[in-house]
Amino acid sequence: MQQLDQAVTTPTARDYRFELSIVIPVMNEEESLRPMIDRVIEAMTAFDRSWELILVDDGSTDRTLSYARSYLGREGLKLRIIEFQRNFGKAAAYQAGFDAAEGRYIVTLDGDLQNDPHDVPMMVRELEARDLDLLAGWRKARQDALVLRKVPSWCANYLIGRVTGVHIHDNGCGLKIYRAAIIKQVKILGGMHRFIPAWVASVVPSSRIGEIVVTHHARQFGESKYGISRTIRVFLDLLSILFFMRFRQRPGHFFGTIGLGLGLVSSLILLYLAYVKFALGEDIGTRPLLLVGVMLFLSSVQMITTGILAEMLTRTYDKPESYIVRATHGGKA
Repeated sequence: MQQLDQAVTTPTARDYRFELSIVIPVMNEEESLRPMIDRVIEAMTAFDRSWELILVDDGSTDRTLSYARSYLGREGLKLRIIEFQRNFGKAAAYQAGFDAAEGRYIVTLDGDLQNDPHDVPMMVRELEARDLDLLAGWRKARQDALVLRKVPSWCANYLIGRVTGVHIHDNGCGLKIYRAAIIKQVKILGGMHRFIPAWVASVVPSSRIGEIVVTHHARQFGESKYGISRTIRVFLDLLSILFFMRFRQRPGHFFGTIGLGLGLVSSLILLYLAYVKFALGEDIGTRPLLLVGVMLFLSSVQMITTGILAEMLTRTYDKPESYIVRATHGGKA
């Protein structure tokens, strides 16, 4: 039996600087930022463990970043600000926060004041009590527009559950808590922040993913950055996640299966035409079916060779970073 060169060990509580890291991506939230940070500080006052706050500024063009900097050095607040060079999207902001987090548990919140930080201590206790790796918030009494927000969300959650097999009510809720040792094994690609529970299910059993009803507030400032058009993007992203979940380690099977299917149809067509030509003596040079058979054969060869190339790339390609940090403000005291 082949032995592993290195043993994989699970980090212990001693390996983390904090018990909890709170990660909040923000972009152009100058009106919400200060009340949001104040609420986090208030909510964590009764939390008797160490914690840190990580703000990821996703290319804000207003005063969001300068407002955030004003909290640096505040007594009792361990704050770090990750400033992106430009807007890279929410998925990249999450990934940057996960990479930087030094807590045993990681909580994510939206920066628009709709999630309630007072739910965080309760979620930490619930995660531990139920021995979960991911506890997702469920905005059961969601304070959003029915047609533009709720209906697309219902459709998206239904599709995500059917495709991924991870059945939770509210994949889009920004309030989630993770075990850092688990979420750091997952890479959040562009636009895939909606499918984090599915990605987590690729490294742990789905039985270790749960949900809990959380408070949801109506948006107080600005406008939502998401609309009904995101339903189309969710559907397209679902196709990608289905491929990654089932064929990420064996893309040759995906392309090869299609190629063999096309090759089988092509062979049947060409065999039939060969019978017509040589057995019946009929002319086949002007038959459209001949062109179809040849094109299917060429497509079959293309799909099979694409599968071989995909297998080679899977084994050699080193994925680049999905974001670029301009600067990090605050740090270890």
